[in-house]
Amino acid sequence: MIPFSAAESVSAKESCSGILALNPLGSYVHVHLVYHELHAKLITTTSISSSALFNSLLCCYSDCGRIDRTLLLFSSNSGSASRNVVSWTSVIAQLSRLKKPLMTLEVFSEMRRNGIWPNEYTVSAVLPACAESKVVRHGEQVHCLVWKCGFGSDLFVGSGLVDVYAKCGEMGSANKVFDEMSHKNLVTWNSMIVGCLRNKRFDFCIVLFKEVMRDESMSPDQVTVSSVLSACAHVGSAEFGSHTGRVEEGYKYYNSMIHEHGLSPRLEHYASMVDLLGRAGRLKEARKFILEMPIEPDSAVWGALLGACSNHGNIEMGKEAAARLSDMEPNDPGNYVLLSNMYARNGKLKEADQVRRLMGTKGVKKDPGCSWVDVRNSTYVFTAHDRSHPRTDEIYEMLQKIEELVKKKGYVAETRHAMNDSDAYKEQSLWVHSERLALAFSLLVLPCGAPIQIKKNLRTCGDCHTVMKLASEIFDREIIVRDVNRFHKFANGYYGELYWQSEKLKIYITGAGGFIASHIARSFKSEGHYIIATDWKKNEHMTEGVFCHEFHLVDLRVMNNCLKITRGVDHVFNLGADMAGWDSSSPTILLSCTTIP
Repeated sequence: MIPFSAAESVSAKESCSGILALNPLGSYVHVHLVYHELHAKLITTTSISSSALFNSLLCCYSDCGRIDRTLLLFSSNSGSASRNVVSWTSVIAQLSRLKKPLMTLEVFSEMRRNGIWPNEYTVSAVLPACAESKVVRHGEQVHCLVWKCGFGSDLFVGSGLVDVYAKCGEMGSANKVFDEMSHKNLVTWNSMIVGCLRNKRFDFCIVLFKEVMRDESMSPDQVTVSSVLSACAHVGSAEFGSHTGRVEEGYKYYNSMIHEHGLSPRLEHYASMVDLLGRAGRLKEARKFILEMPIEPDSAVWGALLGACSNHGNIEMGKEAAARLSDMEPNDPGNYVLLSNMYARNGKLKEADQVRRLMGTKGVKKDPGCSWVDVRNSTYVFTAHDRSHPRTDEIYEMLQKIEELVKKKGYVAETRHAMNDSDAYKEQSLWVHSERLALAFSLLVLPCGAPIQIKKNLRTCGDCHTVMKLASEIFDREIIVRDVNRFHKFANGYYGELYWQSEKLKIYITGAGGFIASHIARSFKSEGHYIIATDWKKNEHMTEGVFCHEFHLVDLRVMNNCLKITRGVDHVFNLGADMAGWDSSSPTILLSCTTIP
């Protein structure tokens, strides 16, 4: 047998990759067999000591998606000098692409234990895994490594960090990274815009989109437009389930996508438009929009209409949407649940029960809802009516205490969210939802004042939403609930950014500056808030207002307390190091918000 040289082997790999690129589907099996044969010959004729050869083989299996062979080859060369930063990066990138965040992070940690320092490509590959894990400490650890290695100015690393913090619900950190980036591309802006959408900062999402539109060097893509359309659908009152939407503004962005930017709407854009119209109560218009679509609507489009019909009580149109969904996805439990909930909310309990029985007949099962919290490196999972925890008695005692306290605050149970119980037990059943059990447990075990983070595999209900909001004020806790859709943040009895919308404010800001600042200020000004910002060091007075990005990093509880104390009067926020030049005769109350966590 004629032995392969390293150069010949690398050339063979490149040839195979070319075949795969030309016809990825038809040649997949053939290329994989060539790779496998090449590897076998190399094992019998050549020592795989060349870094270029070893990395080429890793790329071979990576191209074919064979993570099993990639890991086998990689582990078989343990201790070899050929396992350099390129080979480690190749394995990390493949695991990250396959959405295996824990395995990706394990390999990354092993690389560091072996004394291998990452490069920019390694960090860019591991950051999506941090985002996928939804554990912010993973991203923070990589962020520290970024600064230690000097990658802070890298465009792709910065964009990845923005994405990590946004997906973990840390929009303050995402804002800071975004604002400190000297160069941004559309991916960076999209990460920030999508992050604002996921974290219910809908106004800010629209503000950032407008900034993209102003920049002549950039043009929005499908992701940008889809995000702003969804933001238009959700913006309005920040109270749960109450969305007035910005229909005309949404139509403007939808039309500009087609006529100004030459983008063809995709199914997600149509679904967002239906959702926008549906939330605004324009159900007939939403149905007409679907029927006039140039492409066949999918389940997301009809699902948006069904959800709107459920919220607005249009049973006949809801039945039509449910029938379409049943034809498309006969085994999707979510469609049956939506239809059943629509009947139940409108007092048609018999029809709701029939839908539930139909699910049983067809063998369709809904995933059981559960919530979990992380405490001292352990995860505690709760289901509805759960009594499996060793501290069950204490949990239910705390739950009863919460119920008594929120009722003193004016809580009235929204029994429409209790779908499967008789009227006599509806309110009682709401109090054993999994997220409330998780809340009670967290109040028992977490230190006083520590934030509470609850995760749920389904959407949190409106009644639990109200309880969380009241509990955040009663127990002086920041409560974050991450459900299947997005993050819900509560602090001091406020939800999300509701405190900004409580009234028209007069705000005086000192020490202002920063890139995001002006965009936020313009947004608030458009809502009727009057903002004056001053930068004492530059001795500049910006009448249009500049909102410093540090303002968004201030503890949420501090912000809420500020607004409570100064309700009805002007607000002064000192964002600088001092108040040099401040006119003490001004009829305002001075509040210092200089502490940045």
